[in-house]
Parts: sequence; C-alpha cells; structure tokens
Amino acid sequence: MPTTEPDKETGAHGPPPLRLDERGQVVHATLADVVQWFLDYDQRVAVIRHPNVEEIFQWKQEKSRLEGEDVYIFDHAEDRLAIGIIQALAEHAGERALHAWISQLLNTLDAASRSNEEISAAYRLELSKGTSTLKEAAKIPAERERALFLTWCWLEVLCTAEIRVLGWIYQELYGRPYTPR
Repeated sequence: MPTTEPDKETGAHGPPPLRLDERGQVVHATLADVVQWFLDYDQRVAVIRHPNVEEIFQWKQEKSRLEGEDVYIFDHAEDRLAIGIIQALAEHAGERALHAWISQLLNTLDAASRSNEEISAAYRLELSKGTSTLKEAAKIPAERERALFLTWCWLEVLCTAEIRVLGWIYQELYGRPYTPR
C-alpha cells in the first residue's frame, strides 16, 4: 500500500492513499485524488479522455435523452466515470457487495468486447487507425445494430476504467486484490 503521494511527473509511487472517516467510510476528497491519479497515470483509465471516446459518450448521452430516459447530462465522459465510481462505492458498501459489483462490470466488459470484435469483423470496421468510431460505425447499415455497437464501445471503455479504479480501491479497503470467484 502506497504511503506517499505520487511523483507529479511520473506517478511512480502509485495512487495516493485512501482515508476513512470515523464510520469507516472513504473520505470523498481522497477518493477524488485516487480517481484523478488514475486519469493522469493509468493509460486504460485515461483513455476515457480520448476524443473518440468523448464523441461516443456524447452520442450515447444524447441518444438516451432523445429516447426519454431520465439521464443526468455530464459535460465530459471522465465526469461520468468519477461519479460512477463514487456511486458504486456508496451503493455497494462492504466487501461482498463491492466484489459482486466488480464481477458484474467484468461480465459486461466481456460481453462488450466480444460483441465489438464480432461487429467490427463483420463490417470490416477500422477502429485502430484513430478514425472516428462514429464515422466507422456508419458502415453498419442497420440503425439498431449501429446503436448497439456504439453502446458496447462506450461500455467497454467505461467498464475497463471503472474496474481498474475499483479494483485498486477494493485492495486498499480489504487488504487483498480482487479475484473473480
């Protein structure tokens, strides 16, 4: 467990430590510092800031709004990630509940990854060349399948980032790494 703040240039010491209040709850200020550290130094979390990911997030948010879903509109994908992590910890208090939530995220990530691979192969989407995912998704002729693909793309990034941060928090809180059962 890290005991010092990370080096501002390299993050070499790892995420800053979590502090608990007198009730054993994570102090939100330290949680914010942890999320910020992961956004700054963990590539699999920082990808949420990529313009293509932001574009997908904004598309998903607008689609949900147009479909009449009661959604809170976030300015950026990274804001959605941070609030999601805070909510996950509040709603899944205790080791067993947090373990179950991370397991659910892993299952969603697996489904998203497999679906994205299948759809990408079927329509010969070229996503690794840095092109807009929305523009590549336009190659999918059916609106419903295109929307599903873009939703899976968003979930793949979001779940990856959330698992990385919550996995570290799990280890900090319970003294052992998260392992699927």
